[in-house]
Amino acid sequence: MNSDRFRCAVLSVVKHAYVPNGVAAHPRFDLVVVADDERQPEWVHQRNQLYADQHGIPYVRDVEKAMRDFDVQVGVVSSEAERHCDLSVRAANAGLHVVQDKPMSTRLSECDRLVEAVRSHGVKFVMWNRNFLPALIHARQAVQEGLIGDLFAIHVDFHFAKDSGPPKGSRRAGDPPINWLERQIEAHADGSDGGVGREPMGELKIEGIYPLAYVKMLTGVDVRRVFARTAAHFHQANVDNDVEDLATVSLEMEGDVVGSLCIGRIGAASHPDIGEIKIHMLGGAGALVFSEARPEVSIYYRGQPATEFRNRRIGIDIDFLIMDDFARAIDTGGPTILDAAASRAITATVDAAVQSGKTGQAVDVSRP
Repeated sequence: MNSDRFRCAVLSVVKHAYVPNGVAAHPRFDLVVVADDERQPEWVHQRNQLYADQHGIPYVRDVEKAMRDFDVQVGVVSSEAERHCDLSVRAANAGLHVVQDKPMSTRLSECDRLVEAVRSHGVKFVMWNRNFLPALIHARQAVQEGLIGDLFAIHVDFHFAKDSGPPKGSRRAGDPPINWLERQIEAHADGSDGGVGREPMGELKIEGIYPLAYVKMLTGVDVRRVFARTAAHFHQANVDNDVEDLATVSLEMEGDVVGSLCIGRIGAASHPDIGEIKIHMLGGAGALVFSEARPEVSIYYRGQPATEFRNRRIGIDIDFLIMDDFARAIDTGGPTILDAAASRAITATVDAAVQSGKTGQAVDVSRP
């Protein structure tokens, strides 16, 4: 295996930092600089500077200068969602390979711009994902080995047991609506700021990449049409900003495969673990049902904080495996586990599902 190392520029890091930390988990990738645009607000600069200080690397308030002066080969993008594609396009245009946080974008036109930049400059792209969790690896092996025959149906439950601010119905008469960005900045302290950005995002846009990436990996086909029902059922921030925290989606797919998805941010009080995340598959010779979290152990002790998860996943090398796959793609010219074209297709499916939820009609998924 090639042992060449890659120098990485962290292009904004305003979320939980799990993406650049995951990149650094692989010995072939070194974080050497944090960069962002000077015009960004002070809260962005503060988070960038804090991350740079924690890792002992410089923070440069000029993206192009950092990419040019620090001899980097990889850009790691973890900005607000609406800036994801712009930073990734600029990295690709500079000849950098790109590792990007989800969602790909809040706008499909931006995804198209990024797909073209990656293609025209011949660089590699990977969207951060969960496809290398042990349960997913084993499920993929089972499907590829034909243990359940030809797959014709798949269903994913993807419910996160996380809060998102005040519960629905808590706003009193005369109270102003919750500002989405202010709520996300506030939520950073407890890690519930999954939808960071000025543009409000429902759970389909925030987390839909994960279950839809499972569907794509396990079926190998694209979604053609969707029908969705959506609601702001749990959280006042979602009600105030007209975005869903709960959704069901029916999927019509290529090859006469059918699928469905139930997704939601269902509140910390609703589940003893991180949430109910389970995949059901039907084939011509059998069925397969598995929990995304397995294998896991449950830990209880005196004085345990009420907010600490009792169930802990084990045997997880997901960060290393994503980046090992990325390094292999760079070395060999092969595909990544979730490339720009597949990420664009998932974003188009989410976009269609959001439209369907608002109109009550089935919606065709946009093709490039």
